[in-house]
Amino acid sequence: MAQARIGISGWNYPPWRKDFYPAGLPHRAELSYAAARLDSIEINGSFYALQRPSSYYRWAAETPDGFRFAVKGGRFITHLKRLREVEVPVANFLASGLLALRDKLGPLLWQLPPTLRWDAENSRRIAEFIDALPRSTGEAAYLARKHDGRLAEPAWTGTCADRPLRHAIEVRHDSFRTPDFLQLLAEHAVAVVVADTAGKWPQFFDVTADFVYIRLHGSQELYASGYTDEELRVWAGRIRNWTAAGLDVYGYFDNDIKVRAPYDAMTLRSLLNGVTASVENPRS
Repeated sequence: MAQARIGISGWNYPPWRKDFYPAGLPHRAELSYAAARLDSIEINGSFYALQRPSSYYRWAAETPDGFRFAVKGGRFITHLKRLREVEVPVANFLASGLLALRDKLGPLLWQLPPTLRWDAENSRRIAEFIDALPRSTGEAAYLARKHDGRLAEPAWTGTCADRPLRHAIEVRHDSFRTPDFLQLLAEHAVAVVVADTAGKWPQFFDVTADFVYIRLHGSQELYASGYTDEELRVWAGRIRNWTAAGLDVYGYFDNDIKVRAPYDAMTLRSLLNGVTASVENPRS
């Protein structure tokens, strides 16, 4: 049965303290506090720098059974290398510990820069990148062994079980509004991200995989504005339609500046009673 998972993009934000996080809550307890109220979180620190296996291992231990993490691919791969000659950087990313999440590892997110457009050269490069992505944790472990010496801790290149691995791509240039791009994703069962960006970047509602990946950055003000009850009901209706069609849904709020993300996520999750995933501990 298809399920919806609703969460937040990141959890370590100082403005959230004494607001979403109660006064006096230790910083080390913030993840477990958020995970008790949601069923998924998007790790975005991995976008800025390679994380450590010990961190991923700890995050898995601090979250309940049934919880899932999405992991954002590194900007070194997508923004600096712009998908050129990235076999070793991808191996470093895969070896940095995300496999330590074990059965709590959800989809991998690849966000392309707004200056990268869909043209003849880039379309070939994107196709090659997608074709090389691992489709299972076993394949990811194999590719991780091609890492170099850039990791801060010993590489994590094993997996206790071979599980399917999903990928989603978020694009930020209008040139991607072409059937060729969507066809490429569909051929490889990669999800095109449904991104709400206050109209700044293209928004897709196309289904190109067996799941849907949503990023809610703010409908009026990027990364800042909260969602109205009516807007959340609209998103709840869309998500119910997708799950009714047999599609799992992962949705993350990224409107964190004014501490709206966690509250919007909890409200949307409450509107989806009956289709959200189950975790070990109830929300409180």
